[in-house]
Amino acid sequence: MKFSTIIVSSGIVSTSAFAPSNVSIRSSTEIMAEKSDGDMSKALPFAPRPKLLDGTLAGDVGFDPFGFAGEDKASLERMREAEIKHSRLAMLAVVGWPLAELWDKKIAGFLGLSDSLTSTGASPSLLNGGLDKIEPEYWVIVAAIAAIFELDSSATKEEKGKKYTPGDCGFDPLNLFPEDKASQLSMQTKELKHGRIAMMAILGFVVQEALYGAPVTAETPFFFQPVF
Repeated sequence: MKFSTIIVSSGIVSTSAFAPSNVSIRSSTEIMAEKSDGDMSKALPFAPRPKLLDGTLAGDVGFDPFGFAGEDKASLERMREAEIKHSRLAMLAVVGWPLAELWDKKIAGFLGLSDSLTSTGASPSLLNGGLDKIEPEYWVIVAAIAAIFELDSSATKEEKGKKYTPGDCGFDPLNLFPEDKASQLSMQTKELKHGRIAMMAILGFVVQEALYGAPVTAETPFFFQPVF
């Protein structure tokens, strides 16, 4: 009797070993699916977003593969300040560069001055050369304007304290900046996106002219010349 009981018991145990377990085994895909969207980068949906890039800043899509944002909020704000300033300079440069190639000779000739373009008709730059043709007074004016904006930015930062937005230099003569927060964030995002495109574009101008030895207005005339 005891022997038969042992046999039955062992059979039950061995059978239960093949029965489905109550503990579910989840795949890595299921585990990742449980993560909230806020934990993943909008720019790279397959990668977690950097800790500091929580979406509170305009234009933040969680993209920082090289860790330029830094380790703390202060470092992130410094980098955003630098980004927006470079964006604004790039937007001015990407307009001024081809306009100089199109009109500099005409304007200089009208005023009886020598033009500032290179021998190929390209805008002067470090790679193109021709910077020696720029008058020193020009650099003094540029430095003075930059200093004025930097002083305004510092004054605005001290005045607003924690309410300061990186890149706010207190300059809005046409009152284009909206009043409500949602519209402000939207306009800041648009400015950043245009600035980022402009930075890539001006880099493209420099590389293209250095490689081909011709102004961008000549290389891509359909962008800069009238079609009629």
